[in-house]
Amino acid sequence: MTNQRDARRARHGASHGDSATLRWSAAALAGLLGFAMVFSTVFVYKLQHTYTTQDIGSLLGTSQATSDPTVAPSSTSPTDAAAGKDVNILLIGSDTRDGVNGDIGGKVAPGMRSDTTIIMHISADRSRVDFLSIPRDTRVRFSDCKMFDGSVKQGWTAKFNTAFSRGGENGNVGEAVACTMRTVTDLTGITFDHYAVIDFAGFRKMIDAVDGVPMCIPERIDSDKAKLHLNPGAQVLDGGHALAFARARYGIGDGSDPQRIERQQELMTNLMKKVLGMNLLTDAQQLTLLLKSAGQSMTMDPDLGSFSYLLGLGYSLRSINQEDINFMTTPWEYPGDKSGDVVWTPEADDVFKRITQDLPMEGAETEAVDPTPDPTGTDSGSSTPTPTATDTGKSTPEPTASATPKRLTEKEILAACDLNS
Repeated sequence: MTNQRDARRARHGASHGDSATLRWSAAALAGLLGFAMVFSTVFVYKLQHTYTTQDIGSLLGTSQATSDPTVAPSSTSPTDAAAGKDVNILLIGSDTRDGVNGDIGGKVAPGMRSDTTIIMHISADRSRVDFLSIPRDTRVRFSDCKMFDGSVKQGWTAKFNTAFSRGGENGNVGEAVACTMRTVTDLTGITFDHYAVIDFAGFRKMIDAVDGVPMCIPERIDSDKAKLHLNPGAQVLDGGHALAFARARYGIGDGSDPQRIERQQELMTNLMKKVLGMNLLTDAQQLTLLLKSAGQSMTMDPDLGSFSYLLGLGYSLRSINQEDINFMTTPWEYPGDKSGDVVWTPEADDVFKRITQDLPMEGAETEAVDPTPDPTGTDSGSSTPTPTATDTGKSTPEPTASATPKRLTEKEILAACDLNS
């Protein structure tokens, strides 16, 4: 269990990477959006079919297959198909231990499990990307889950990541995602446009494809269970070491999941900084490797699995600054028993409302949020600018962020390490 100071930091979270989480599935997708800002449409078209996609709309009462993934992107500026609308994406890190994932993480048990679930919110004006992590040990009532054969898996009260394993009992990742997504929506009121799932092997490949992630290691790490041994100092972790660092729980700190969350957030923040700072157009070989690695390691809905859609969404974020990418953990606390579970605090409801209203997550504890937006748009309490695009299906609103976004090189990230913090 964390001490009082650590528990307080983990409960309330923070923006700009102070104490929240951006885990490896989020980094993979956010990295892809970054790549989409710069890569050639020729590569996009050639690599279109490397993704695995699955439409789960029938399990949720919606239709997700709205884009044609076989259409090559235009040679002109990419089109944001969701222009003028905020976008919510459910990101899931799979802890399934079959095949190569079992070789990496150990074949401890059969079945599907999720290690991470994150709500990714892209603001309608494309000036902000927010990530809200749901601790896997959160005690919740997860929803009844519909399967493709029409049967229903009954929900009950358990740890949050049980929703993924319960939905995945038939071995279908789409059913596992749908069960998790329905549970999140029922608990928070947040609806989703897309989803993405990535596994151990995929994360490791992604890290190696960008030649590692720069990290600040403040003290010696010896985790025999994770097979991780690192000396202190500023250094670049390859895919294997980065995955072990993200997953390690024992032999580092107090062994709690909240502390691991903070380490994972730091890892993913630095990965995103490096990706945004890379000029991928100058290295076609590395670019191709990166896209192939990502495509072979993720399962997504048909829209998000369309490179033309992804390219347009990524291009709409081309001017975003690193400080406009915000991270937070759902506000939580220990319930006072010895279960190791956590429960959400009342502040969590304000965070959920802010996401549904396209407001920044930070400040949720001190700033009241009116759950009913003003239909006139004159005084709703929302700071979201009204989109100026006249045809949201065809035009891309000009990003409101700085025309010269901040980018850091790997050398600069390492130089900024403060091992005393």
